[in-house]
Amino acid sequence: MGLNLINIGFGNVVSMNRIVAIISPEPAPMKRMREEARKERRLIDATHGRKTRSIIITDSNHVVLSSVQPETISQRMNDLQ
Repeated sequence: MGLNLINIGFGNVVSMNRIVAIISPEPAPMKRMREEARKERRLIDATHGRKTRSIIITDSNHVVLSSVQPETISQRMNDLQ
């Protein structure tokens, strides 16, 4: 089994095997989760100062912010399978 890396924008990649969920950042629970991850130092901001369009949750409980739409990341994952 190879290492499948998904581009999440601006040359940043995440291992496809470690992704648990890709969600929209708009709902209030997601905003709370983002702040909680920031306080616990589990937040990875890969937006390069752009608007956050998706939140990626990993199996290590890290929260990754991306400026790429969840649908786009999902399509990239499907293309690798």
